[in-house]
Amino acid sequence: SQNNLHVVSYSIPVNKEVSYEELCEHIHTDDQSPDAIPYITSYYKETWGFCLARNTFDSLPRRGTYKVFIDSTLEDGSMTYGDLVLPGDTEQEILLSTYICHPSMANNELSGPLVTAFLYRAIAAIPKRRYSYRFVFGPETIGAIAYLATHGESMLQRVLGGYVVHCIGNDAPFTYKRSRQGNSMTDRITEYVFERRGYSPDQIIEFFPGGSDERQYCSPGFDLPIGSVMRSMYRTYPEYHTSLDDKSFISFAAMAKSVELYLELVGVFEANRRFKNRNPYCEPQLGSRGLYSIVGAIEKPLHVKAILWVLNQADGSNDLLQISERSGIDFDVISEASRRLEEKELLEALDSPPLLASQHKPIDIIQT
Repeated sequence: SQNNLHVVSYSIPVNKEVSYEELCEHIHTDDQSPDAIPYITSYYKETWGFCLARNTFDSLPRRGTYKVFIDSTLEDGSMTYGDLVLPGDTEQEILLSTYICHPSMANNELSGPLVTAFLYRAIAAIPKRRYSYRFVFGPETIGAIAYLATHGESMLQRVLGGYVVHCIGNDAPFTYKRSRQGNSMTDRITEYVFERRGYSPDQIIEFFPGGSDERQYCSPGFDLPIGSVMRSMYRTYPEYHTSLDDKSFISFAAMAKSVELYLELVGVFEANRRFKNRNPYCEPQLGSRGLYSIVGAIEKPLHVKAILWVLNQADGSNDLLQISERSGIDFDVISEASRRLEEKELLEALDSPPLLASQHKPIDIIQT
């Protein structure tokens, strides 16, 4: 075969002569892309087949017999996945999960592990991380299910947010698919960053129980706050699951921008905290602490407005992102205001709120 996609993945071995009519029952084409070889699998049904470009199939003689030969074996084996946790100041985790199972797919396969690997290198270089970061590489679907079977209970207690990283390698506009929860910290942070970057609201879509491994992480027993930031999303581009999803479809420049976006999301996760005002009964004297000009002005500077908003909203229930959204002041300005107030001992930093997922009771994870 000239292309490893020509054989249906997990085909049973076959060595026989067949008629054109019988051959047609085992041929797969993509009629929408006549020059593309489709990617077809048969994991759970024992059968055999070939994948051809439609134009190639149409050129086959329709008379005579064909010799079909697939030299394959089906036997018990093992499944490999990899994970690594970068420790932070807390055991609460951000999950970054990607899959390693689609042969010869560039955007649908290679882009996810590449972007995730560069994210690992960048996050590992952060000198002081608040959160721990869990990186997971495994086969799609069955890999996530197996991983949750062995790590799901601890993830329920630790995972604060995260993403399935895939379909992220070309220069198409970014798309965010919400978590099942719909208003998790992952959703709020991603939607804020998208809005700050000027992205269209149409680039944010609701959760649906299909797609990639988010449907495992977001299954109702786990309901982890996992979303997915993509570029050309699965099933939305003609090259998807075909030989046309090759290296020419992706670029390192596009993936570098994808890494930058994910790092911006990580930055907001790291900085988004809850605080409690140590002096909640009226405003403290800010001028003597160097936080307020001793000379009055008609219009307060933005950093002073941010300080006043943080002091007023820091009752232990609001995080900085909520204060930013309510005040209309950029998150980074609000975050800097909280830093200065904490430095002056006017704020007390609180732990992150209890994880919604941690309220679940222990469950039997894997069922046949």
